[in-house]
Amino acid sequence: MTTTVEAAPGDLVAVLRVPVWNTLSARAGSLRRALPPRPDAPAARFAWLRALTPDQARDAALLDHLDALCDHLAGHPALGYAPGDPLPEAALEAAEGFNPQLTTLITRYRTARAASTSEPQPPRPALRARNPARPD
Repeated sequence: MTTTVEAAPGDLVAVLRVPVWNTLSARAGSLRRALPPRPDAPAARFAWLRALTPDQARDAALLDHLDALCDHLAGHPALGYAPGDPLPEAALEAAEGFNPQLTTLITRYRTARAASTSEPQPPRPALRARNPARPD
């Protein structure tokens, strides 16, 4: 018999970070191997991008996205993601579905994160309606 233990989102972040990074890194590696070698110089990179087929260009864009997510997970914040977000939703989506155990952990993390952010907020004081005809 197994028991269900509710885990805090922070605990699941520690458990998920490396497997998510490994999955994204493996996907990036397979794309990198499938694409022609990518030059580092800007002019050569531009020519390389223009020479790609539409499918290769899509894969190159995905490769850049996965590399940025891997860097973010490794502690180097990527543009478009909050520096304090240890597991951006985009990283979870990109890692989901490649490993059943990881997908289960991602689902548990999302559930725990949603539960921790849906705590009731204290009521806000009502704002007094301002009457434009009557100056304060």
